[in-house]
Amino acid sequence: MTKNDSALFYTCSLIEFMSRLRHLKRNVLVNLLGETIIGRIYRNSDVLHCEVIDSVADKFIELANIPEGDFDNVAACKYNIPDYWTIGAVYERLIEDVSDEINAKSIMTVYNSWVSDAISNYNTDFYYQPRDYIRECYLEGKVL
Repeated sequence: MTKNDSALFYTCSLIEFMSRLRHLKRNVLVNLLGETIIGRIYRNSDVLHCEVIDSVADKFIELANIPEGDFDNVAACKYNIPDYWTIGAVYERLIEDVSDEINAKSIMTVYNSWVSDAISNYNTDFYYQPRDYIRECYLEGKVL
């Protein structure tokens, strides 16, 4: 398994960007995108990252007919808001650390777990904890 997988980093960052743009929980967005589109993003990230992220997000939002939601963890944040690249890196590391193989299914598994809500709560320090700690929390099914 590749550590520091740039395709995975881009995929997770784009998921974060689109979730913020459409005001959706991360698991809701990945389920709307589905395995096929997430796989396409992951496989083509080397080309997609050359485009403006807003444009790429708009294309996939339109392709998957992603609706507007009402989840706004950015507005609810009382402190400095981590950018979508920072949160993308958190997900990338976690997916690398808990998956035997990186693919759309392994990406969706992490986003559909309890840990996604913990990472998305920017009013806590969970998202910037060491990767080993986040991995152990994920595996234990709770914040330790």
